[in-house]
Amino acid sequence: MASKKNLSVEILEQRIPRLMLGDYPTPLHHSRGLQKHIGGPELWFKRDDLISFGFGGNKVRGLEVIASEINEQNSDIIVTGAGVQSNHVRASAALASFLGIDMTAVFWGQKPNCLDGNYRMTRMLGAQVFFTEDNDRASVDWGIDKVSSELNKQGRRPYPIPRGGACASGVLGHVLAVCETFRQCQSIKLNPDLIILASGSGGTHAGWLLATHLLGLNWQVKSYSVSRSATEAKQQISHLANMAASLINSSAHFSPDDVDIDDNFIGAGYGIASDEAAQAIKLMARHEGILFDPTYTGKAMAGYLSAIKHHLYSNQETAIFIHTGGEPAFFAGDGGWLKTEIHHMPDL
Repeated sequence: MASKKNLSVEILEQRIPRLMLGDYPTPLHHSRGLQKHIGGPELWFKRDDLISFGFGGNKVRGLEVIASEINEQNSDIIVTGAGVQSNHVRASAALASFLGIDMTAVFWGQKPNCLDGNYRMTRMLGAQVFFTEDNDRASVDWGIDKVSSELNKQGRRPYPIPRGGACASGVLGHVLAVCETFRQCQSIKLNPDLIILASGSGGTHAGWLLATHLLGLNWQVKSYSVSRSATEAKQQISHLANMAASLINSSAHFSPDDVDIDDNFIGAGYGIASDEAAQAIKLMARHEGILFDPTYTGKAMAGYLSAIKHHLYSNQETAIFIHTGGEPAFFAGDGGWLKTEIHHMPDL
C-alpha cells in the first residue's frame, strides 16, 4: 500500500479520545469461495460484524467516541433515533446499559405489530421508545429535539445523537477503523486499492474518506447508498467529513465531488429488501458462510456484484468489503424476500 502520510497512524489515533467497548482488531478475512465464483479483484472482508459489544456492527465504533463525550458531560440519558430496525439505535441502547444511564429511542412511523430483529433487542436493552407517527424519515430529527427539550425541562441531562449516529464525533470512530485496517494490511503485506461499503447516514464513508486523506492512502473508497440519492449523500458525507476534521484540528476540506457513491441499488427504499440484495445475501451465505443483512450489506454487495459483472473494477487488483454488521435485521419480518431462487451469474 503506497502512502504519502500527512499524519502517522499513531498521531491520528492520539487525537481521538474514546471509551473502548469492543475487542480489536476485528478480523480481515480472505474470500475463498465468492471471489472464485464471481471473479474480479482479490476480495477481503473486514469483519466489523464481529465487534464484541451490543451484537456488533460498526455503529459501535462511532459510539465509542461519543461515549467519551457522554462521560465528560455527565449526561444521564441518551436520545437518538432512526428506523425501527436501526443498528445504531440498538447499539446505542447497549451503550446506555453499559454506562448505567437511560435511553430514549425515537422511531419514524407507527409502532410495529411485531417485536423482532433490532427492535426486539432495543427494547430488551431497556430503551424507552417514541414513535413520530410520520413515515418521513426526517421526522426523527424533530422527534429527537422534542424529547431532548422535554427532558431538559425535567432537569435531566440528555445527550442527543443525530439520526443514525450521523455526527462528527461518530465519524471519528470510523477514522480509527481505517487506522486499524491500515495496520492489519501492513502486517500481512496486503495492498488494497479498493474499499467497498454501504452508506446510509453517511458516517462510515465520511470516516473512511477523512482518514484515507489524512494518512495519504491510495485506495479508492466506494460506497453504495441504501437510502439517499447520490446528490444528497455526497453533500451529507462531505459535510460530516469536514466537521470531523475540525474536531481534530485538521485543515482537510472535502467537496461533494470527492465522494464516490452509487445510488442505483437502493431498491424500493430504506429498509426494504430488494431482489438484488436477496441474491447477494444468498451468494455470500452459500459461497462464504457469512451472513449479510438486507438493509445495508446486502445492497452494497449487490452493487459490487453488478460492478464486477460489468467489468467496472477491472483496473483494481485487491478489494476490501467492509462488513458493517446488521444481522439482527435478517431476523425481522417473515423473510419473504428470501424466497426467490439464486440467479446464476453469467460468465464474467
